[in-house]
Amino acid sequence: MVSTIPLYWEDDHCFDAEARVVGVQEDAIACDRTCFYPGGGGQPSDSGTITLSNGQVLEAASARVSPDEVVWHVVNGPLTADMVGQSARLSVNRERRVALARHHTVLHVVNTIALRDYAAWITGVQIGVDYSRIDFKWDGYSPAVCGELENQVNAILRGNHSLKSYYIPEDEFKGREDLLRTLEVKPPVIAGRVRVVEIVGFDAQACGGTHASSTGELGRFSIFRTENKGRINKRLYIRLEAV
Repeated sequence: MVSTIPLYWEDDHCFDAEARVVGVQEDAIACDRTCFYPGGGGQPSDSGTITLSNGQVLEAASARVSPDEVVWHVVNGPLTADMVGQSARLSVNRERRVALARHHTVLHVVNTIALRDYAAWITGVQIGVDYSRIDFKWDGYSPAVCGELENQVNAILRGNHSLKSYYIPEDEFKGREDLLRTLEVKPPVIAGRVRVVEIVGFDAQACGGTHASSTGELGRFSIFRTENKGRINKRLYIRLEAV
């Protein structure tokens, strides 16, 4: 089976797509192209619906990507072999995608400032709809840093920087340590290329997730809780107020 065309990498705001069913499993269905982000980098997968040409509507609770880069949509059944070859209308839960993309975008701002100004490297991320958390290896951390970080992040959000994504060859990426924010997890390499997400005028980093169109869409950032996860490992819980 050929790999799925990932429409979510070409357009973060691709919420609907026409596709063709190319495979079925016990609990999942694959199409030749998809707007469903299958999860990764701490961002959960999309959910939504798949409407087949025979009128059957499948609720897609999640999506996953296989080692051969086929995106499988986990759906409520029943699934049958005769679905293969049918056309399908894929629709992502728009509100959920936008919420996750907003949090993912602000975490780019957070991790860049944390590394640049405090030499803090990411050790873990979990992105959510209502709030998210980010873990850092942060030597010299103090509670006072949170207020400083909030002010710095909100200044960038108010700057209304636009975002764009593009690809660079894997060989070029290997010489670009400035594109990394974690030493433990490497970004996906697809067909010999690495996707870069740039906040224009502020930062660029390797990333495969979905994002807002500009920092001005994010609202106001705050850190509402912190935890110690080890001597120098700190966990920050963050949220965004509505725009």
